[in-house]
Amino acid sequence: MGGMVAGVATAAGAIPALLGRSMSQRTADTMLGFAAGVMLSASYFSLILPGIDVAETMLGSVWVAAAIAAIGIAIGAGFVAWLNATLPHEHFTSGREGADAAQLARIWLFVIAITIHNFPEGLSIGVAFGAGNENGFSVMTGISLQDIPEGLAVAVALIGQGYSRRKAFFVTAMTGAVEPVGALVGAAAVSVSGALLPWGLTFAAGAMLYIISHEILPETHRNGHQNRATAGLLFGLILMMFLDVTLG
Repeated sequence: MGGMVAGVATAAGAIPALLGRSMSQRTADTMLGFAAGVMLSASYFSLILPGIDVAETMLGSVWVAAAIAAIGIAIGAGFVAWLNATLPHEHFTSGREGADAAQLARIWLFVIAITIHNFPEGLSIGVAFGAGNENGFSVMTGISLQDIPEGLAVAVALIGQGYSRRKAFFVTAMTGAVEPVGALVGAAAVSVSGALLPWGLTFAAGAMLYIISHEILPETHRNGHQNRATAGLLFGLILMMFLDVTLG
């Protein structure tokens, strides 16, 4: 259900584009910066730190707990890097990447790119809820809040690439549908064995950190709006930190 909330938020963000509302590039970059801030804060406050705490409680050693967190983050980032290198996809500015990209229609290249982005978000929600504490609610809330402007940014970008408003809305909504799948995978993994919990938390964090650095931040700094993007990032980070402390 938490993953579905985030998926619906993505679709809801695309509604203004369906109704004909436009968005400037400056606003889009600010919103993407906000999304990066939420994900960055969620990675540390809701995933990495709880993962270290759980591992230390289970194993009785802060050194081992820190090592597990480091390895989990590296594996999570490496997994998304492998997806990024293996699956054909297309960025809005930098163009096509991955194997055999030329063989797929551009609409599916965009879908795969956004799906690579959204899956770790759903994964983080599922792992946080699977931990059995209130962190799941704060992660779901923060991710859903940033999915709204992110969905609008994606829909507007698709329209700018020549797709109809209906198709842009449909594609954006479908990319949000991967978040419940990611949430289910994350929750199932950590529910099978409590020993997997710190690994799952830090894996999800590493996946999101890779997305922030490789996908979001470069997009927000290409058009000369880095100051607004940075302000959006700081606001998103502070908001998510506040949500995590108060709700989690």
